[in-house]
Amino acid sequence: MLVAHTEPMTNPRFVQLHLEDGAALRHELAQGLLGEPASVSPKFLYDALGSRLFDAITELPEYYPTRVERGILDRHGSTMAAVAGRGRTLVDLGAGNCQKAARLFGVLAPLRYVAVDISVDYLRESLASLQRQHPQIEMVGVGADFSATLALPPEAGRGERLLFYPGSSIGNFTPHDALRFLRQARAVGGAGAALLIGVDLVKPKAVLELAYDDPLRVTAAFNLNLLRRLNSLLGCDARIDDFAHVALFNEAQSRIEMHLQARRALTLRWPGAQRALAAGERIHTENSYKYTVEGFDHLLRDAGFARTTHWTDERQWFAVFLATA
Repeated sequence: MLVAHTEPMTNPRFVQLHLEDGAALRHELAQGLLGEPASVSPKFLYDALGSRLFDAITELPEYYPTRVERGILDRHGSTMAAVAGRGRTLVDLGAGNCQKAARLFGVLAPLRYVAVDISVDYLRESLASLQRQHPQIEMVGVGADFSATLALPPEAGRGERLLFYPGSSIGNFTPHDALRFLRQARAVGGAGAALLIGVDLVKPKAVLELAYDDPLRVTAAFNLNLLRRLNSLLGCDARIDDFAHVALFNEAQSRIEMHLQARRALTLRWPGAQRALAAGERIHTENSYKYTVEGFDHLLRDAGFARTTHWTDERQWFAVFLATA
């Protein structure tokens, strides 16, 4: 059972589960670039600069998911809290700047806030600022890559947990991997587990593609920043001017795809290997799957959640699901 703190918290605790293994990262990147087609995991988009660029994307008028999801949470947050229960440990997956979760502190009244993110330095900075604003809440930062395995350290504490996974980040997983992730979330939540998750819904192609290819080119900068990471992590010789950002909706797969497309025939070189790309050939950098309400409800139930409730906006562009065990 959690016990309320009578003394104000001045500094969050931090547990770093994700320790960058340079050799493993270089191997993963090289294998992706040498694959057919060439690809790079979207987790590499989120270094400190990439995280800040993504924050800027969420402020764009074309990028509706953050704005629409925020409206749903603001409108129905009290009802969600009544269903999920107040005073839980709030586990924020992919916390980023922590602001999405912080907007729910008033209705959820968490006794503990556990922020999990792969971008360790950015998370430290964000969580330290949030702790100063909410000294009454115990806060724990967890630097972790949960794209393969979702686990929490003992410092995350016991008691009932509400896992929060906003922004439709679940769309970065293939449906098969999304089911695996949701099953892990069900297990990590423990007895009485609850999951509050944002899901982007299928909508007109033009709306989707504009959200991922904005006129200001902020999303392009976010995607192209990946080339800088290739150079720093792999020792690659990629030039930003040689690539163009491409975003398209694959209707057959019901997903937005992001690519880096070679503007000319070129060869990427790094120690021990190289990859030739023809003009127009692409490196696949991210997927964002779009669901129907019925389809995602089935996915949650297959993952072991017994009860589901959802809320949508008036255009049914986005849904927030609350799933409980």
